Amino acid sequence: MTTKAEFNAEEWQQVAEGPALAGLIVIAAQRGGTIRESVHMARAYTEARKLHGDTDLLGEVVAAPPAIDTKRFQTHEALRNTGLARIRDGVALLEAKATPEELEEYRRFTLTVAQAAAEADKSGGFLGIGGERVSEPENAALDQIAEALGTARS
Repeated sequence: MTTKAEFNAEEWQQVAEGPALAGLIVIAAQRGGTIRESVHMARAYTEARKLHGDTDLLGEVVAAPPAIDTKRFQTHEALRNTGLARIRDGVALLEAKATPEELEEYRRFTLTVAQAAAEADKSGGFLGIGGERVSEPENAALDQIAEALGTARS
């Protein structure tokens, strides 16, 4: 079983911030609803904490969601590009240090956080009627996140 202790501080930050960055990438893909999307992301962390506690790698990742200063990204494009690179780097670290099962759990959780952000707010429609649960830009962001994770969306 892999633990946080097997990573230095910078490595752990890359791993820990991956799921939150994935959610932020989705939020930035479509204007509006950031509060609702953030709440849904927080729920994904809460559910994962219930399932994992802090006894395994994913449990340690979700034990303290990272505080990401979004001001460090000048544009949505910078957030997307830097975020995807950080996600890829985090996965590379996990490929080197974690078990295949832990890596797969991390990938699934990261996509769960991103999907929660995407589904939090309908796009389009009028007065809540019609619209789509996940917009085209959000779907594109989810595809990019899955690619950075080295997995497919389910």
